[in-house]
Amino acid sequence: MARPTSPRRIEPRTHRAPYAVGDLVTGTSYVHPDDRGREQPEEFTGRIVQVGSGWDGVDAEQAYVWVRLATGRERQALIRDIRRAPT
Repeated sequence: MARPTSPRRIEPRTHRAPYAVGDLVTGTSYVHPDDRGREQPEEFTGRIVQVGSGWDGVDAEQAYVWVRLATGRERQALIRDIRRAPT
């Protein structure tokens, strides 16, 4: 008979995303390779409206944000492809 395991201790998250909702950023949008026949990556400037998944353990190659442009449209971008815009 298997021994019961104790509840797993969840450590508090200590790493924060390098950007927050509301930050003004500029960079290149992300387009999945399968969609590049219909859409191409483009340069943009806008405000972050959503930060992707949790940050502890997230591979920087996959970390992303959603950015709202001045037109009201949104673009997805990888963290590695954006930077803070001058204000």
